[in-house]
Amino acid sequence: MAESILTKSNETYLCAKPGIQLIKAGTYKLNELSALRGTPNLKGQIVDVPLTTQKEALTMGYFALQPSEDYSAEFDFIEVKVITSGTIIVRNLEGNKYIGEVGDVLIFSPNTTVIFDGESNGEAVYFKNMLANPSYLV
Repeated sequence: MAESILTKSNETYLCAKPGIQLIKAGTYKLNELSALRGTPNLKGQIVDVPLTTQKEALTMGYFALQPSEDYSAEFDFIEVKVITSGTIIVRNLEGNKYIGEVGDVLIFSPNTTVIFDGESNGEAVYFKNMLANPSYLV
């Protein structure tokens, strides 16, 4: 979950079971590239957070919500939304609320129903492991 730091010894996959996860900006400790690459003067950091072991199609898109009514969507694939402006608020069927703000990451695992809250007023870039929806193409 968002609160734990993944290491090689305790590696888990964030999408191992259905659900919503909110990764708040700054949750993960980044590894120093200089140490990883053996280049002392290199200034940079990186962290990989495994989602799944599946190799499938990958689609990228843009998403925006303005204050309006709630709507729900069934996710039978993995989707990762990176909030780029405003706030996107979602709930699961149990009523747990997740408030994504700029820099936060929402992860929807397969077999999850997501309720997008009408209070939302934000934008995101998303990635999903499925082919593009023909209705959404430019």
